[in-house]
Amino acid sequence: MNLTGTSQLLRFSTVGSVDDGKSTLIGRLLYDSKEIFEDQLAAIERASLKRGDGYVNLALLTDGLRAEREQGITIDVAYRYFATPRRKFIIADTPGHVQYTRNMVTGGSTAELSVVLIDARLGVVEQTRRHAVIASLLGIPHLVVCVNKMDLVDWSESAFASARADFAAFAAGLSGVDEITFIPVSALQGDNVVAPSTHMPWYQGPTLLWHLETVEVADRFDWARRRFPVQWVIRPMAATHHDYRAAAGRVEGGTWRPGDEVLALPSGLRTRVRSIETYDGPLSVAYPPLSVAMTLEEPLDVGRGEMLVGPEDLPVLTRDLSATICWMTDQPLEIGRLYALKHATRTIRAVVDTIDHRIDVNTLERIEGVTALGLNEIGLVNLRLSAPLAVDSYRENRTTGSFILIDEATNGTVGAGMIDDRTRQQELVYQI
Repeated sequence: MNLTGTSQLLRFSTVGSVDDGKSTLIGRLLYDSKEIFEDQLAAIERASLKRGDGYVNLALLTDGLRAEREQGITIDVAYRYFATPRRKFIIADTPGHVQYTRNMVTGGSTAELSVVLIDARLGVVEQTRRHAVIASLLGIPHLVVCVNKMDLVDWSESAFASARADFAAFAAGLSGVDEITFIPVSALQGDNVVAPSTHMPWYQGPTLLWHLETVEVADRFDWARRRFPVQWVIRPMAATHHDYRAAAGRVEGGTWRPGDEVLALPSGLRTRVRSIETYDGPLSVAYPPLSVAMTLEEPLDVGRGEMLVGPEDLPVLTRDLSATICWMTDQPLEIGRLYALKHATRTIRAVVDTIDHRIDVNTLERIEGVTALGLNEIGLVNLRLSAPLAVDSYRENRTTGSFILIDEATNGTVGAGMIDDRTRQQELVYQI
């Protein structure tokens, strides 16, 4: 396999239905790769003994909430970090229960790869399909399908082949997934997790860790289009820096250099970058995901919520959004409802105009004529905005192409949106 570029960080999530073994798989991966400290292992051994498991329950390494350990399920997203000589990893262990699908969206939102678990005894179930659909909507290009609990089906090649065929048939209708790899594993016993299995000589493919170490993933950042959402304006007002003014934030797209021409949206003001500065000193170039402060040649009124962009490749400036929304609360999304919309560093208000369709996660059918989205449902929604918003499509830029909806009464996040390519551009005039 080509190891070019495999020393970079890989973010991946684990998804699957309840009791498919996600937490056990992550525990086994960390244990067999020698990434568990002695005190952690001792704590897991004590907890396993207290629970009466009869073995060292490695799932307890990621199931940190008391309710998770008592019920043997994952509720919250658990993040774990480890490294091998080839690559560094950040794991998001996400819940399997349908009522915690919103947590799966959170865990997968920054992932470049998703590990999908299937119980070899049960095959593809509804939650398997739901999580695969969400992974595709989130733009996760690589899926690793681990057919788990092979020890409970006597290491049957036919059971593995059946699960692989069912998932492949369903995934043929998914967009945004570039590669699917199938691996038969036993998370409990460690077969094909880090070391090759001696129980399945019929499988000649990679182990899970080898695949994670060697898979080539594209950079998730947008290097083509310059995007810099302004988070804060730095004005020390001190005697030594009386006239200092800088726009602070994180570079979300493109490469930036002093002297570059920039356009501020939605105001439409133009200027050039005077300098790019950090705590450690000035930079000659800035790129994603660096956090920097930019001073501008003109003292423009550019504050939080504005976005500095390169005028050579403009985002869409619009008051109409079409977006795929995953709904995260019991109170349904309904036509005519008003929400706060947070996009990058800008917060405005949005009203639900129409709902094009809801996606049936079992069949991928687009169900039209719906007037609401319920908890964990996914659909294409059109929003009218209270002010112009500079956006990209989600497939172009994950940050400037996504947003969250907030219930203004409770201040709770109720929906996550991924901006569709069909978002309509308004005829707004840029200042020269």
